[in-house]
Amino acid sequence: MAEKNLDEMREAVEAIREKMAAAAREAGRDPAGVQLCAACKTRTADTVAASAALAIDVFGENHVQELCANFDAGAYCGKPSHFIGHLQTNKIKKVLGRASLIQSVDSEHLLTAIEKEAAKAGIVQDVLLEVNIGGEASKSGVSPEQLWPLLDAAAAEEHIRVKGLMAIPPVNDDDAQNRRYLAEVYRLFVQAGERGYANVKMETLSMGMSGDFENAIREGATLVRIGTAIYGERDYSKK
Repeated sequence: MAEKNLDEMREAVEAIREKMAAAAREAGRDPAGVQLCAACKTRTADTVAASAALAIDVFGENHVQELCANFDAGAYCGKPSHFIGHLQTNKIKKVLGRASLIQSVDSEHLLTAIEKEAAKAGIVQDVLLEVNIGGEASKSGVSPEQLWPLLDAAAAEEHIRVKGLMAIPPVNDDDAQNRRYLAEVYRLFVQAGERGYANVKMETLSMGMSGDFENAIREGATLVRIGTAIYGERDYSKK
């Protein structure tokens, strides 16, 4: 499957939106409460700009250089951009001001570095804390047990506002197991909100990708990150 043209992307987004709405209604939720984040890794600024005319709420970037290039080119056409990949501390400065939300805060070291740069810039940076719900060595994020000290540390910072959690459950053909992981993240999301910190507002639960976004919505996701199903297969030879 090659990268899609605009008509194909429009059809894909419409189909995704229909599935999102159906999953939300099945769970007794308002479909308007779930955002579609287009994960546009490796896409050109022209492709991203074309897709901005579609029913996409926010763009998610995995790489700082692509966030900078697309943001500076105006490819998001006024829609919000989030950083969803692993963030190195030496690149935080480039992300601030370009990403309205950093979804992938996975350590106190990164948290401290974001606080330092946000303080210098005179801003309060919105973040999600990333949970490695499957304990996979190949993925970043804290364990469920480590979430609590990370949340405590974030709550103590003046220039950081925690808006929720992000997770990437293990790829799993077992539908029931997939939903168990997603349900566990939702449980953590609710518990984190009950801690009552002034700068912690659990509003965004970012989980679900092209293969499991319907299950994620059924289990409480407020934002799903979808790339391949919108844009087609990625051509990594271009990068």
